[in-house]
Amino acid sequence: MTQTIYEAAGGREAFLGLARAWHERCLADPIVSHAFSHGFHPRHSERLAAYWAEALGGPSDYTESMGDQSTVLRMHSGNGEHLEMDERAESCFALALNDARLPDDPKLRTALKDYFHWANTTMSAYPKSKGDVPAGLPLARWSWDGPA
Repeated sequence: MTQTIYEAAGGREAFLGLARAWHERCLADPIVSHAFSHGFHPRHSERLAAYWAEALGGPSDYTESMGDQSTVLRMHSGNGEHLEMDERAESCFALALNDARLPDDPKLRTALKDYFHWANTTMSAYPKSKGDVPAGLPLARWSWDGPA
């Protein structure tokens, strides 16, 4: 049986460390920090870690208590195009992998970066209005082979 990306990365604590490291890098970036300039949930890192963990083969903590894919997409919609911010967020993510001390396995690192790029693109799918996001979307999942 093949390990999930979640397991290979180190599980819940690894994703919590990654979410905290990524958020810290984003807040320090002059472009990406704009996304957080209007405030953010006090448990942002914990919620983000749960979302990433579930999307990458971990427990369903996010969908059991925090929302579905529609909820996440609405949080990121209606803000227009922001390609530079998205690219910089991806750079922050790549650097956060080291900050969080995730395993230095090339296959794992590639899968995580590919996932983040895909997820980042997905988050930008509704630039005009939160109302454009369909209701009840299942959480978007990713495997070693890409979208699951």
